[in-house]
Amino acid sequence: MAGETAGSFSTRVRTRTRRACLGAVLLLTVVYAGLVLTATGRRWGDAAVTGRRADSTAVTLLREHPSVTGLTTFSLAAGCVLLLAVGLIRKRYALTGAAAGTLVTALAVTGLLQRYAPRPRLLDTAGAVVPSGFPSAQTTLALGVAFGLVLVVPYRLRALAVGAGALWAVAVGAYTVASGRHRPGDVIAAALVVLAVDCGLIAFLARKGKVRPGARRGPFLPGLPVTVPLALLTVAGLGAGLWLLGDTLALPATAPYDPAELRLAHRCGQALAAGVTAAAGLVLLGLLRRVDVDGAPAPYRLGGPFVEAAGVRCEDELMGPFTEDRDHEIS
Repeated sequence: MAGETAGSFSTRVRTRTRRACLGAVLLLTVVYAGLVLTATGRRWGDAAVTGRRADSTAVTLLREHPSVTGLTTFSLAAGCVLLLAVGLIRKRYALTGAAAGTLVTALAVTGLLQRYAPRPRLLDTAGAVVPSGFPSAQTTLALGVAFGLVLVVPYRLRALAVGAGALWAVAVGAYTVASGRHRPGDVIAAALVVLAVDCGLIAFLARKGKVRPGARRGPFLPGLPVTVPLALLTVAGLGAGLWLLGDTLALPATAPYDPAELRLAHRCGQALAAGVTAAAGLVLLGLLRRVDVDGAPAPYRLGGPFVEAAGVRCEDELMGPFTEDRDHEIS
């Protein structure tokens, strides 16, 4: 393979990111089968969405702060602009294109799943077909921007930037569930789609030999202010969500429903969605620990009459700031 040999650093990075990609695809399949194709999973998702009306915290927040809708849309647009701006300002044109391409790929996969993934035909109260929201496009966009920062920000600031972006993606996913636009399973699926696509890209870069070992004093310490909350959110979200899942799956098949059970289902779904989204961010940062994809700086080449006086041929490269001509000394 170009840029690597057996047992090299690039091979190790490629192996673990490829396994993570396959693992994310496998988990996505399990989520799809469990929450979309089964009656119990669909009932749980419907209860989580309906339960938002019984959750006074979510109702009060959306009623007293209607600008959250516009703010979410604005933040998604601003995130895309920021991703491109950082890459272009740092003159990482190829990596910026790769980050944008990965984001577009994740959105395309999301759109294809929404349109063509088999699922039961659902009707609303008016008899119209309910469009599929699996996976959530908003969460895909937010987390895709966050993961794209891996390629364009400096190595030392990677954990800080990606961790902050992942926390923002958690907030976007929570809003889509609280507003009733998506079920918790849609947000979980979006996180897995983005993780799979980005791991696939890193595996491809490793195959081409475009990764290198990062410095030991890397992004760990600067990223602590966001990675610690991200880790706490992962543990708390997955722990609380799985703890409540057993009770909320036992909802009756037909109405009437207990408002307390619906509220519990909503909070369970929010916890699981937040936990999985945060975990996806931690997994990507863990896979890229001490892995630099920023590219080596271009070597400095010296030219001019002093180089010619040193007898260097035009096709040779001279590193420096100084030539090897012993007649030119600094006194």
